[in-house]
Amino acid sequence: MKLIWLLPLLLSPTPALVFAQSSKTTASTQAPAQVKVAQGTLEGTVVDKLRVFKGVPFAAPPVGNLRWQAPQPAQPWMNVRQARQFGPRAMQLPLFGDMNFRSNGVSEDCLYLNVWTPAKAGQKGLPVLVYFYGGGFQAGDGSEPRYDGESMARRGIVAVTVNYRLGVFGFMAHPELSKESPNQASGNYGFLDQTAALRWVQQNIAAFGGDPRQVTIAGESAGSMSVSAQMASPLAKTLFARAIGESGSMLNTSFGPLPLAEAEKNGVTFATSLGATSLAALRALPAQQLLEATGKPGAPRFGPILDNYFLVKKPAATFAAGEQARVPLLVGWNSQEMGYQSMLGPDKPTVENYTKALQKLYGDQAAEIQKLYPATTDAQVEQAATDLAGDRFIAYSTWKWADAHLQTSGQPVYRYLYARPRPAMTPAMGNAKAGLAGGVVKQEASAPKAPPAKGAVHSAEIEYALGNLGTNKVYAWTPDDYKVSATLQSYFANFIKTGNPNGAGLPIWPAAKAGASPVLRVDVTTSVEPDTNRPRYLFLDQQASK
Repeated sequence: MKLIWLLPLLLSPTPALVFAQSSKTTASTQAPAQVKVAQGTLEGTVVDKLRVFKGVPFAAPPVGNLRWQAPQPAQPWMNVRQARQFGPRAMQLPLFGDMNFRSNGVSEDCLYLNVWTPAKAGQKGLPVLVYFYGGGFQAGDGSEPRYDGESMARRGIVAVTVNYRLGVFGFMAHPELSKESPNQASGNYGFLDQTAALRWVQQNIAAFGGDPRQVTIAGESAGSMSVSAQMASPLAKTLFARAIGESGSMLNTSFGPLPLAEAEKNGVTFATSLGATSLAALRALPAQQLLEATGKPGAPRFGPILDNYFLVKKPAATFAAGEQARVPLLVGWNSQEMGYQSMLGPDKPTVENYTKALQKLYGDQAAEIQKLYPATTDAQVEQAATDLAGDRFIAYSTWKWADAHLQTSGQPVYRYLYARPRPAMTPAMGNAKAGLAGGVVKQEASAPKAPPAKGAVHSAEIEYALGNLGTNKVYAWTPDDYKVSATLQSYFANFIKTGNPNGAGLPIWPAAKAGASPVLRVDVTTSVEPDTNRPRYLFLDQQASK
């Protein structure tokens, strides 16, 4: 199933973006907090009884000759190092409207993590959450308020957000890079950064009160794909005990992984476009010049690679063989991951236009898929096309991950469908409309007002799941929203602590079963539903194997 046509939509720059998010940590800061890690002593801050450490280096700056190399160990320091400000974010273009950064600028020198801990000095044994941001492997940062670790820390969890290299810096392959590598591999540096951060956590998190044996990795979109990739990699699968995936996986997805030879050709094409005939010439180019070149028409999109080192086989094959990390998995997706427009384009949602779109995509199988996503009246087309668009974009690949892990891991799998639409925007947003991933785009006052989403759009659950509604000032959150957040965050926190999301005061969430997985539908009223959509995913699974 080829979905590459969706990537330009996902990764195209969004004009006139309005950011209306803020840090939740506004309370008074008390005495400094110090902790000793392998590289030296860090000094963070104490905020309302939490200790917070920002901008902690987990690897050496990937600059100069370390550009396009696996991350190297962070160098030790002699004096007390200040850890009170987020480090620079990875090199990236301004692609998404919902990304509000608190980081210290943009730089190749970006391999930093952040820690929020409730632990007092000497306290040990707390569960740990390591969160990877989304952004199509092209954008994102561990400083984004929606990923803030304060709320999880208040639930007794050591929360960590991790930066990793993106785009051309994180995923470019090249024959010369493969030749110089002791592993005869290139690309996937962003994934290797994540693995390096997990190794750092294993070595150092006890100093923050965390238990290295109780690490949960989690992420949304590309961050969720990253979780599945870490589960599939022989380099990482022993570095964590549990996993959470929100909308995305590397199993049968249009995001790759590309075969190494194909990725190397893309790297050569990109280098040639810049007049760089050697690896040395490429490394000599300014980072900003490389970044800007990736935004030009025709530039390749750099993403995950089947490099025979980090990924030794396609992730779907790894999971089918039961060679992935065998850990409990909590995984799900949202009810409106993509709009019907991605199926129908500018055409109106009518049965005639829907039928034409299906025939164009599926040929002689169009009638079969129309039975799975039925629309016999014009009024039904919008929802049917929305469901199919979301499944093709990201829901199917996430289902594949859950299903494959259930079949081969021997570990519990908990599946959710997040269905709570965001509320109306605040009056201060004027006539803005929601961007693809939850930000807003300014419109002229005379422009027609966009209708509210009927379902939960891609990324809508993040602030709810991590307890960070208050960081996003775009939306007029209601008591019902805070109720949904309390429910979803409780499930997440319980899973991080025990590997089981269930707990007091929550509807029972049963683990999945082969062939008929119950699904937790998360909304104002949260309840378990039967898995009625399995035939859809089995059909898409057949398409993916062609």
